[in-house]
Amino acid sequence: MRSHIRCELTAGQSGLTQSPRGLGPLLTREPCSKKSAMSSSLVCVQDYEEQATKILPRNALDYYRSGATREITLQENKDAIKRWYIRPRFLRDVSKRSMQTTVLGHTVNVPFGVAPTAMQRMATPDGESANARAAGKIGTVFTLSTIATTSIEEIASEAPDTLRFFQLYIYKDRAVTASLVKRAEAAGFSALVLTVDAPHFGIRLADLRNKFTLPPHLGMANFQTGDEKSNRVNTSAGGSGINEYVKSLFDPSLTWDDVAWLKRLTHLPIVLKGILTAEDALLGLKAGATGIWVSNHGARQVDGVPPSIEALSEIIKAVDGRCEVYVDGGFSEGTDIFKALALGARMVFLGRPLLWGLACGGEEGALNILNILKGELDSTMALSGCASINDITKDMVIRKDHYSRL
Repeated sequence: MRSHIRCELTAGQSGLTQSPRGLGPLLTREPCSKKSAMSSSLVCVQDYEEQATKILPRNALDYYRSGATREITLQENKDAIKRWYIRPRFLRDVSKRSMQTTVLGHTVNVPFGVAPTAMQRMATPDGESANARAAGKIGTVFTLSTIATTSIEEIASEAPDTLRFFQLYIYKDRAVTASLVKRAEAAGFSALVLTVDAPHFGIRLADLRNKFTLPPHLGMANFQTGDEKSNRVNTSAGGSGINEYVKSLFDPSLTWDDVAWLKRLTHLPIVLKGILTAEDALLGLKAGATGIWVSNHGARQVDGVPPSIEALSEIIKAVDGRCEVYVDGGFSEGTDIFKALALGARMVFLGRPLLWGLACGGEEGALNILNILKGELDSTMALSGCASINDITKDMVIRKDHYSRL
């Protein structure tokens, strides 16, 4: 079944066909022979992104790629990474290299993982399951979103050997949230990732123009079909269906006390995602967080907040080794990951690049993205004098403006 899906879902848009697994109508794609040729010509994340824009329906494409309002921070996430230069060191033995590291005590093969992104079955029928399996094959973390189109239990069944984190939104009905937490524990997830920057969702102009809704054959799979929490996003009252869903169901009254409440509810470590200031990082530690995830939500909340990589150093300094710090936002190349590691991040998480991989080739496309990034990071390490992740130190990156002052 899965090989059939991969053959069907590649490039091109020539009509409609009924999908396997009862997932409704899908775009008919090119046959496998053309897919193989296409895959061999996609050699970097940008190639996959450009191909994905030709494949995805506008409703899904704009949802995945858009940022808040004028999208200044969306561009700044990438531009800020470019403002950091790598300072390579030479005549060091790099004949044997390892990217292995640990995250919350778990060994991973690469220092980057899969960030939570919503509704991945808009990109490919297997959606989150394909992404989770790809993460497991390369040996890294997959993070499942609360508002996923694949359930907690399905991911545990489809990717049993993958290190899995569960990203949590807190609903107004706290019993719903408590149930999600207990289900994640029972399904063998290894951490909770509480997103703190979403009392409601930011203004995304593309979704407003498109009157975004989730296609009718899909739902929020962590809730029963027919439940408002599953199907509310399939309709729009005239604006963005996802924003209306969040406004209706998410709890905007959260405070730091709720982090302590969550900690009492679970034995799992809690990572706070969406932190952009030293002050909030310290409050998070005080509330009992095990990790801090620096993020501006893919530049999808407030336009004009700091790029993630610029906020990273401030937070690294504030926590002073008392917890692990992760980062996402605009990272799409091995050199990007190298820079974040040098600035002190334990892990770099990627969202959109994996969506482009899913759109272009399902599980195989997602795995290709991860392997491309692995190869790019390995090359960067070799050419910069680093045989291991521990060799990537802060003195190996410097801001661009340093050279203008010399």
